[in-house]
Amino acid sequence: MSRLCNLALLLALPALPIAAQETHDHGIPEKLGKVSFPISCAPATQPEFNRAIALLHSFAYAPANTAFQKVAAQDPHCAMAHWGIAMTWFHPLWDMLPASSVPAATHEIETAQSIGTSDPREKAYIHAYSLVVQNAGSSPFSSRNQNYEQAMRNLAQQNPTDVEAQVFFALALLSNAPPTDKTHARQKQALSILEPLDLTYPDHPGITHYIIHASDSSELAPRGLAAARKYAGVAPSAPHALHMPSHIFTRLGLWHDSINSNLAAAQAAREQHDIGEELHAMDYLVYAYLQLGQDENAQHVIDRLKKMESLGMADFKIGYAATAMPVRYAVERHQWAEAAAINRDPKSPPQIAAIAVWARALGLVRGGRPSDTAAELSALTNYENQLHQAGNDYWAAQTSVLHKEVLAWSEQDAGDSRQAESQLRAAADQEDALEKLPVTPGPIVPAREQLGELLLQQHRPAEAAAEFKQSLLNSPNRKNALDGLRVAEKNRTQEDPRVRPSASPAQIAD
Repeated sequence: MSRLCNLALLLALPALPIAAQETHDHGIPEKLGKVSFPISCAPATQPEFNRAIALLHSFAYAPANTAFQKVAAQDPHCAMAHWGIAMTWFHPLWDMLPASSVPAATHEIETAQSIGTSDPREKAYIHAYSLVVQNAGSSPFSSRNQNYEQAMRNLAQQNPTDVEAQVFFALALLSNAPPTDKTHARQKQALSILEPLDLTYPDHPGITHYIIHASDSSELAPRGLAAARKYAGVAPSAPHALHMPSHIFTRLGLWHDSINSNLAAAQAAREQHDIGEELHAMDYLVYAYLQLGQDENAQHVIDRLKKMESLGMADFKIGYAATAMPVRYAVERHQWAEAAAINRDPKSPPQIAAIAVWARALGLVRGGRPSDTAAELSALTNYENQLHQAGNDYWAAQTSVLHKEVLAWSEQDAGDSRQAESQLRAAADQEDALEKLPVTPGPIVPAREQLGELLLQQHRPAEAAAEFKQSLLNSPNRKNALDGLRVAEKNRTQEDPRVRPSASPAQIAD
C-alpha cells in the first residue's frame, strides 16, 4: 500500500475518546515480544506478569497498569504486582515521576513493602523503587533518581543472570544521562549491557527499545539502526514500538522510513485510544513530510490535529506535539504570516508555551514587523526565568536559544549584521552543546541552520556553506539546510544579486 493510501487510511479513521487508554482485542494475536521475569507469587499469575512487563518495556503504561492490577487481584499477597503498578507511574525517559503521580506511586510501593516477600531479589526491586519516592517533598527528583540508579546497579551486579535486572539498570542509566554530556558516557555504558543481551534475547522488547534510546544521538545513531529495523516486528501490538524506530530514522535523515513507521504508530495509537502516542507519531510525521517537501501530506496531519478536542496541554507529551506541529509547518515553509498568527495555549507549561511565542515572534520579525515583538521577547525572558527558578535548566537553556534567535533576526532587520551573527552564533553553540530529549525530533529549526541562512542574506556564501554543512552533520538531510547549502555553493565564487536580505534559500534557489 502506498504512503498516500496509508495516510488516507489514517485520516479516515473515526475519532476516538481521549480519556480511555486500554487495549482492545481486534481478533489478531497480541504480540509484545518475549519476556521472562520469574516471581514468587502464585504460579497462575506468571503469564500475566510477564505480559505486563512486556507492556512496560514498550512504554504502554496504562495497559501495563491494568495488567499488574489483574495480577494483584489474582494474588493479593503478590508484592511484585504492586511494584509493577508503581513502575507504570515512573516514566524514566520523558516526564520522569510527575508530582501528581507521587501519591499513587508511593501508595503502591508501600503496599508492596507491607505485603513483603521472602525473595531477596524481589526485595531489592522494591527497595530500589522506594528510593524514587523517598522524601519526594523535600529531595529533588534528580537525586532520588541517582539513588535508584545505584540501587539498580547493585541489584544487577548481585544477580548477573537476571536479564530484567540488567535491562532495568540500563534504562536507569539512560534516565540519568545528562543532556550536556556530548560524550554519551551513560548511553555507551547502557549499550555495553544491552547489545550482548540482544544477541541472546533478540525478541526482548526492552532490550531492543532501549538500544534505540541509547543510540538516539548523531554520534550513536548508526549503532541503533539494526534495532530500529526490528523493533516494530518484535512488539507490533504496542504503538510505541511502531513509532520508536523513527527516532533513529530521524537522526539519519531516513524520511520515508520515518513516515511509514509513524503512519503505523499513529493508526495503532488511535485504535488503542492512546492520544499521547498518537500525537507523538503525528509530530514526527509532520517533521518527515516537510523534509521531503510533501507539504500537502503535512497539512493533512495538521488538519487531523485541529479536529482533536480537549487535549491535555499540561501533559508534556501531548502539549509538545500539539504545539510543535503547526509551528513546524509554518516556520519550515517560511510562511511568516502563519507563524505570526500562532498563539500559545494558556494551559501549556512554560517550555512548551515558549515554542509558540518564539514562532509568533519569528513570524513578526521576518514578516516585516519587528517592532511588534516586545511582548513576545518579554514572555520568552519570563519563561526562561520561570524554568531556572523551577530547576529546569535544560529547558531554560533551550528557551534562551529561542530568545537569541529572535534577537538575531531583529538585529538583521535593523541592519546590524555583526550583532545578528553574534547572537545567532551564540544560539547555535548553546544548542549544539545540548542533546535533544526523547520526546522531540529535534529543534524546530536548528540554530546553526538559521545561521547559515543569515550568512547567505549577508552575502557570505562560503561561510554560510560551512554552517549548513555543520548543521547537516547534526541533522542529516534536512530540506532547508540542503537547499541553503546548494545556494551557498552556487554563489561561493561570485555574489548572486538574487541573494537579498528578504530572501530565503527556497526563494533564492532556481
